[in-house]
Amino acid sequence: MSGMLRSRLAKTFTRIARSAVAVAALAGGTAAVRAADMPTPAAAPVFTQVDQNIWVVTLTANIKAQPRYPGASDYTAIGFPSVSIRKLGEPERFSTPDEGLSFALYETSTFRIGPTVRYISGRYYGDDRRHLFGFRDAGFALEPGVFGEFTPVDWLRVRAEIRHGTIGHHGVVGSVGADFIQPFDRWRFSIGPRFNFGDGAFARRYFGVLPIEALLNGRVTAFRPDSFTSAGVLGAVTYTFDERWAVTGYAGYNRIIGSSADSPLVRRPFGSPDQFVFGAKIDYSFTMPALF
Repeated sequence: MSGMLRSRLAKTFTRIARSAVAVAALAGGTAAVRAADMPTPAAAPVFTQVDQNIWVVTLTANIKAQPRYPGASDYTAIGFPSVSIRKLGEPERFSTPDEGLSFALYETSTFRIGPTVRYISGRYYGDDRRHLFGFRDAGFALEPGVFGEFTPVDWLRVRAEIRHGTIGHHGVVGSVGADFIQPFDRWRFSIGPRFNFGDGAFARRYFGVLPIEALLNGRVTAFRPDSFTSAGVLGAVTYTFDERWAVTGYAGYNRIIGSSADSPLVRRPFGSPDQFVFGAKIDYSFTMPALF
């Protein structure tokens, strides 16, 4: 009986295996037919000629609404220009509106590293005379540093920056973010998480309250944060009209967390831990002979 049972089980297993192979072959054929029938999204128009002696220069006009100062609950609009250069024929590198002005000293198809700099808006008494009475100004800052980017696949980019403040503060700050990228015809969508951090020098400059400030203001208590952290997300959509013109709209959100979140400056009515940004930019590209 045991030999007959083994024989029957072997025959049954053989039938099941043959059926599974047939089903897999049918499914594979059907998937191939469907894939062949699906339209392939057309790529956005770009400069296609390859010439190392020609540059593609992109001029960008930016406008965005952001908190009036770090931790503020009211918003202001700012506009500023930017420029980027690449050699004709080189693919345009993905970038996001919230990253610093950067230049790659070393790059491959998957990795880039180089210097970067960011501008941080300051906090001034004139921004809110009613709530900021008695507070010292925390001036705007430039934050030079270095960045690194890793793009393991076309649809994912990871970027990190480490910077040191000048003028407004002298702390160490940094950011880490990832972007999931999806192009479709002339459109490109991206979204990803953000994490920002700063040391005690940065946190005390923009979120600390000195005893004399608390005494003069009369509505806050002294506060000394030991660090700054925030976490959030940024999403953007770009439409490319042709190889010269493109427009981008974006929106982002960051939540101040950790030590700085307990500052009186990010509580009502002085401010808010919820920090939003909304913006748009227009790109215009043209070619010119390389200068070096």
